[in-house]
Amino acid sequence: MTRRQYPATIFPVLALTVALLLSCGKPGDIITADRSVLVTDLPGDTLASMGGESGKEVRPFFTILFNLREQKAIWVRNAADSAAYLATDLWDLAFTGPYNSEIFLNNANWMYNPGYRGPARHTSVLMVNQAYDQVLTVPSDEEFDRSDIVKIGWASNSISPGWFFYSLSNHICVPVKNRTYLLRLPDGRYAKLEILNIYKGNPPVVTDLFWPAPYLSFRYFIREDGSRNLNAKQ
Repeated sequence: MTRRQYPATIFPVLALTVALLLSCGKPGDIITADRSVLVTDLPGDTLASMGGESGKEVRPFFTILFNLREQKAIWVRNAADSAAYLATDLWDLAFTGPYNSEIFLNNANWMYNPGYRGPARHTSVLMVNQAYDQVLTVPSDEEFDRSDIVKIGWASNSISPGWFFYSLSNHICVPVKNRTYLLRLPDGRYAKLEILNIYKGNPPVVTDLFWPAPYLSFRYFIREDGSRNLNAKQ
């Protein structure tokens, strides 16, 4: 059993270690429970701000790329990083936008995707309004082919494919409950994903506008044998 804390400073490549069967983790821990992977408090671009936060810079948030299989994060901070990492197969998810809350699956076909013109040509995302543990199978490839989900971010209403609701009055993100995303990965394998939070500690309720963020918490399961079975306990 290993556990390692990752500082909030920015590294070009942030490698993460695996911690087995822990009830909670330090920032950046990855925990495997059953056969899912739980990422807790992975530091996003904590030095950027939309404005008004002491000690932070008002600027766009750097993009965080994440490789699901290798459990590794890559920072994109400048043009050189963009050229080296974006149009590649080195990553699966890109955490972009304000507080790294807008998420893309690597895809070569949509011009606004960070992986545009790269090798990930057959990826797709489906949303199901169902609890993660209850999502046990993957639908047909025809459904993936018909999907028009290009980004997972702000849910403007109950049927929007976003993972969080956002209040214009208090400016706080609230995760949508019982919402799971099905992923068709670049190699044709399937996965399921739940985005848990961008606030440190994955709190059940946030009332403080300046709660530490972004600290990314999410869990996922990849069916390595290529089947449509997404029961992480089998």
